Amino acid sequence: MVNDTTRLLGLEGLAVAEVIAGDEHAGQGPVIHLTTLDERARSCPVCGAVATRMKEWVTTRPRDLPVAGRWCELRWRKRRWICRQKTCPRGTFTEQVPQIPARARLTRRLRRAAGAAVADAGRTIVQSARDHGLSWPVVAAAFTVHAGAVLPDQPAPVAVLGIDEIRRGRPRWAWDEVACAWTAVVDRWHVGFVDLSAGQGLLGQVEGRTARVVIDWLDARGPDWKEQVAYVAIDMCTIFKAAVRAALPHATLVVDHFHIVQLANAAVTEVRRRVTVQVRGRRGRKGNREWELRNRLTRSAARMHGTQLDPMIDDLMALPTRIGVPILTAWNAKEDLLDLLALARTDADRHVIAERLFRFYDRCAASGLPELERLAGTVEAWWPEICAFLRTGITNAGSEGTNRVIKTIARDAYGFRNPVNQRLRTRCATTRKSRGHLDPA
Repeated sequence: MVNDTTRLLGLEGLAVAEVIAGDEHAGQGPVIHLTTLDERARSCPVCGAVATRMKEWVTTRPRDLPVAGRWCELRWRKRRWICRQKTCPRGTFTEQVPQIPARARLTRRLRRAAGAAVADAGRTIVQSARDHGLSWPVVAAAFTVHAGAVLPDQPAPVAVLGIDEIRRGRPRWAWDEVACAWTAVVDRWHVGFVDLSAGQGLLGQVEGRTARVVIDWLDARGPDWKEQVAYVAIDMCTIFKAAVRAALPHATLVVDHFHIVQLANAAVTEVRRRVTVQVRGRRGRKGNREWELRNRLTRSAARMHGTQLDPMIDDLMALPTRIGVPILTAWNAKEDLLDLLALARTDADRHVIAERLFRFYDRCAASGLPELERLAGTVEAWWPEICAFLRTGITNAGSEGTNRVIKTIARDAYGFRNPVNQRLRTRCATTRKSRGHLDPA
């Protein structure tokens, strides 16, 4: 008969025979004595025959999750049976239940909880091992099993795909006797593929940062999967551009505007540093107004108050002409580019886009500054992808956010020695939202 204590423990196939209170001051929890309740435990695990002859009694001490916040010691007194089938290679066997297989020292729910704490709760393997009183290898194996159960073998089709790279530690080199050169055994770069439309998170990672590894990953998904990809968001990387053109020729490439703004700010900074060295003969320092304005120059004028914007322009005009005029010109070109990018998600008319683009090109051409000419050339080379951003408003922010989570996981683990383990950990961490483990409800 099943009593209330057996229901509270919740180990299927086992019944609580006795509970002995432990010494809580000495750190000893209750001792729970168990007996076998399931008659199917008498069946031979090889031939399935029900045993009738018992050989001996065996007592095991499997470890389980805490009960009501207290660690309990389980003592299961079970029988060792003799298989009656003469053709069965198994002479004897002990009783087992689904939660505690034969020769198991841990219950399955304890292993599952330890693995789920790493995959779903964001804990490190070390922390999960401490919380559950287990060793690092046991929790690592439990996490691998849990991750294999919750992560799909193949990602579902996506409409908007994000591709971005992230650096993983240092590369490992080995000497190639045939080529007589050092070759990278472990690449420090990983390329990630992120779902930017359906919220699946990180779809997968590949080692290396070449067009071939990107093409191979996309081809492995199959032609039906690739046909459903309508847009691909990338940064301004020619490797990804070539890979997408080869593997997804029908997809529309979109360049993230963050990297365009980053290039514009870098051009302003390069102009400021160059003219400072040419005029002052040294790098900028405190007391040089252009150096003190370095952070304000990279801010958007639309997000600056008039009390900051007007004095900045006056200060640049008050500087020596060889310093103030080039910096102000570069800053105005940067603002022209930001005005162009601000047309995204506004359904702007093509004539408005052409007018702002011409204003940016005209300022860069008339400036005579090599930094602005290079910036204009970059915008011209990537204009189809930039125009796609203005039309769709798609960004690669999801990929950048995924990279941030990947870096956090790597810092928490103090780095990874095994790239396979890192990819498994990062994919679990970046798909928790899609699996419902970050939903407050």
